[in-house]
Amino acid sequence: MIHKNAEEERLAVEDNYKNWKRWGPYLAERQWGTVREDYSENGHAWDFIGHDKARSNAYRWGEEGIGGFCDSREILCLAPAFWNGKDPILKERLFGLTNNEGNHGEDVKELYFHQVSTPTHSYAKYLYKYPHKKFPYAEIIKKNRERGREESEFELLDTKAFAKNRYFDCFIEYAKEDVGDILMKVTVVNRGSKAANIHVLPHLWFRNFWKHNNRFERPEMKSISDSSVQSRSTRNGRYYFYHEGGEQLFCENETNNKRIYDVPNEVDYVKDGINDHVVSGLDTVNPNKKGSKFAVWHKLRLKSGEEKTIRVRLSKKKIADPWTNFDSIFNKRIAECEAFYGDILKKELPQAQQEIARKAFSGLLWTKQFYYYDVHKWLFGGAGEAKPFRADSRNIHWEHLTNRHIISMPDKWEYPWYAAWDLAFHMVSFVEIDPYFAKEQLLLVLRESYMHPNGQIPAYEWNFSDVNPPVHSWAVWNVYEKDKQRSGKGDSKFLEKAFQKLLINFTWWVNQKDKNGINLFEGGFLGLDNIGVFDRNHMPEGITRMQQADATSWMAMFTLNMLRMSLELAKVNPIYEESVAKFFRHFLNIAWAMHHIGQKDISLWDDEDNFYYDVVEMSNGTTDRLKVRSLVGIIPLFAVEIIHKDLFEELKHFKVRAAEIVRTRPDLASLISNIEEFNADGNYLFSIMRGFRLEKLLYRLLDEKEFLSEFGIRSLSKYHEEHPFVFKHNGHHQIQYESGESRSNMFGGNSNWRGPIWMPLNYMIIQSLRKYYLFYGKEYVYEFPTGSGVKLNLNEIANEISKRLIKLFQPNKNGKFQYHSEDKHKLFTKEEQFKNQHFFYEFFDGDSGKGLGASHQTGWTALVANLIMELEENS
Repeated sequence: MIHKNAEEERLAVEDNYKNWKRWGPYLAERQWGTVREDYSENGHAWDFIGHDKARSNAYRWGEEGIGGFCDSREILCLAPAFWNGKDPILKERLFGLTNNEGNHGEDVKELYFHQVSTPTHSYAKYLYKYPHKKFPYAEIIKKNRERGREESEFELLDTKAFAKNRYFDCFIEYAKEDVGDILMKVTVVNRGSKAANIHVLPHLWFRNFWKHNNRFERPEMKSISDSSVQSRSTRNGRYYFYHEGGEQLFCENETNNKRIYDVPNEVDYVKDGINDHVVSGLDTVNPNKKGSKFAVWHKLRLKSGEEKTIRVRLSKKKIADPWTNFDSIFNKRIAECEAFYGDILKKELPQAQQEIARKAFSGLLWTKQFYYYDVHKWLFGGAGEAKPFRADSRNIHWEHLTNRHIISMPDKWEYPWYAAWDLAFHMVSFVEIDPYFAKEQLLLVLRESYMHPNGQIPAYEWNFSDVNPPVHSWAVWNVYEKDKQRSGKGDSKFLEKAFQKLLINFTWWVNQKDKNGINLFEGGFLGLDNIGVFDRNHMPEGITRMQQADATSWMAMFTLNMLRMSLELAKVNPIYEESVAKFFRHFLNIAWAMHHIGQKDISLWDDEDNFYYDVVEMSNGTTDRLKVRSLVGIIPLFAVEIIHKDLFEELKHFKVRAAEIVRTRPDLASLISNIEEFNADGNYLFSIMRGFRLEKLLYRLLDEKEFLSEFGIRSLSKYHEEHPFVFKHNGHHQIQYESGESRSNMFGGNSNWRGPIWMPLNYMIIQSLRKYYLFYGKEYVYEFPTGSGVKLNLNEIANEISKRLIKLFQPNKNGKFQYHSEDKHKLFTKEEQFKNQHFFYEFFDGDSGKGLGASHQTGWTALVANLIMELEENS
């Protein structure tokens, strides 16, 4: 790679976690209410430690904060806390509702924005908006409890918390002078028309790693002057914390057993001591100025429009004057950040789109998290620990799993745990800004301490045995290709390492999800869990098996990904020709199986509707199609790969075997695209979609009365709004189009694929259309939208769908961003301090484009940045 700027130079340094990535925004935004911290008997994670108890409970597995930083092992943590003088508690953590409290599942009820970050976090900025008034905790809980699933969520902006702009903007910024020298400043601005008080308390504390490991003693912080504190631990040595003014407060990061369990405390000055001292004036901080948790207390009064800045510095070295170069370091890192994004984002892009892409990438970077979970210790206790009493032995079959890494989270509040298929999508965006991290993360979940010995990739902490669609191979190939395009050289070491582990995972799929050996696959599919007429993990009695159009198509895609990787690896190692032949044959077998099911030899393709459907097999041997027009029937589009003939010319052994297969089993070859012919550019098309079926699928996909929305592709056809699908078998099972949040809690309170637009699947549709274009070229045109009479080629159609998705993040003629609802988010249209702050929602209403679900799911919604960049490249 040619290094164009300082940030790229830093990224190129080996072992970044010992260097420039040693510190970053790795604190969770919610540690409470997670499986890791659940020590209840019956596995009621949401109820064991809630928001109210969080300030008093010393966590076992991690830490949380507002815009916080920590080291890559989360030994030492740095984050600010705030208090408006009216709330009953310090604002140390973001507030939200549990899955049981929200009418659409768990939901954060705060206003905060991940504004910018470089990949090494040499500069990072976060914005938290804090009301002058007492925070409406009780009102939010009460109103959401009163609402049903048919109603929208009651949000913070539905209260009067921000009336008349009576709030503070709290900007939290970090800059690194060096690997172990972290500068933080908190700038508070009064946006109200009257003067207001605010307390700012930068906190420094140790994660409680000593209580559960007798190898370690409790570390200590102590005051060494009125403006500095020294921390010392056997795990990370000495650090020096410098501050300007303020009052030093110390306590211990130990549980307040008296408050939570009504038993005596083991130490004086427990975790909530600083909170109780500031808010209630209690004598709960250590007068000797030492402890494992520390804060410096600043009391500010700001006039209307006034801003004040608190500066602190945490360094491995003693600094005689920590403030002389403080501002110049920030200015330098900010300039480097601008240069980095200036090189990533082409100047030809409209400025507004550049800003959206930068915010999307920055959100990805801010949602990295230190994730620690040792399942064996969690189930049985570590050395010297009492064994937890668990009637519900969650994840008992994953005792080998030990996670202790920085991992990309879907959303650090709503989903503060990794999810395998989310992570795959994240990396397709991450590779654009940090290919080193993208490759590292994809290999991480394939490690022996993550992947099950049987080859399964862990799903998520609530149930590692749940099944995600197998998109990991797709992500590996995308990351490899994008990195190769950027650097000019393919990282074959990464590709081969991933390929070997993916072989194991592929075998797991074949053995576990095709138990009858017929090349038809099933899987409950966490992630597409609410798209069917019933829960695929718990089918009605009398159904012995479901042959899934999407599961089988995902596996066809997996097979093609592996075939393509084999071809690439065979260029440097001929032994991979064997793998090319193996996956070629397996691809043909899957294509054949999709059309020969059960006693009636039924196909997943329906000739009457010209669409793919799931097929259920009854205990009496009969079969039936579940005629639901959903993404299940669109996913066969993803099983496509374009391979140039030159790649095959060198593989003489494979060419002979492929020709023999086609000659002896023409019935196999006839079911897919014509793999014996290449186009004028020398490209072969590998696809389970033949020309006729592609046309028929596009007919529905591009119909605005079905899948095509003004803002992208819906997950369920709008046809089912007026024509619900009903399946009567041991009960009444029905699915109906719902443009927004689902009224069904079939699979959890916040699960919905019954109509909304999801960025990751839209991205895969667009990517697939571009591949078909490479084969069919400009001459192949199709109506867009269906019935309009306007004919476009497949690349142009991909561009038009991209534009509809990008439109979600563009202001309309009234200045409103489409994903904001008219009634709730007028602030974002009218107020200058709200206008350019963006949410990256989990999914979007299929009719209005309103943002729904998790509000900071930059993870896969960051793909909008890819769409912006790729639209410019393909226009």
